[in-house]
Amino acid sequence: MTQQQLQGKKVAILAAEGFEQVELDQPRRALQDAGATTEIVSLKPGEIQGLNHIDKGDKVKVDRTVDDVSASDYDALMLPGGAVNPDTLRMNKQAMALVRAFYDAGKPIAAICHAPWSLSETGIVDGLKMTSWPSLQHELKQGGAQWVDQEVVVDRGIVTSRNPDDIPAFNAKMIEEFAEGDHSSKR
Repeated sequence: MTQQQLQGKKVAILAAEGFEQVELDQPRRALQDAGATTEIVSLKPGEIQGLNHIDKGDKVKVDRTVDDVSASDYDALMLPGGAVNPDTLRMNKQAMALVRAFYDAGKPIAAICHAPWSLSETGIVDGLKMTSWPSLQHELKQGGAQWVDQEVVVDRGIVTSRNPDDIPAFNAKMIEEFAEGDHSSKR
């Protein structure tokens, strides 16, 4: 991976209260180290609280809200996990419309741990080979996904991973897919 593989790329990181700290911080750092500009997009302005599993982590400043952005503002989308975060996001119509707009535009998406809940909510998982935190496999399978237990899976520009232990593999594949850009021909 070259140092500036994502130079000139802008990545939205969609997160809400209760995101898993390591699943936002480490992928964000990897994206920035590869040259990308990242923005935290959330449901409301201010700060959002991270978690280290069930303990409070750090707060992160929100750059923009879902009401103020569109998929056309970005080159790719990253979705951190944590059980609370994606469950909150999938209950918000604007957030789910934004996720769907990234997919419909052929833009790459990376989702780790519980984050594939957002993909399931939007109907994106139908026909995708993917992975996630194990407790999501039933819902993803019901949505039409082919769920597998692997550290990282890529299908049609969608990168999924299971948990924080998979972050190195997740980051590498995320950067690779984000560097490729438009995946609309694969969907």
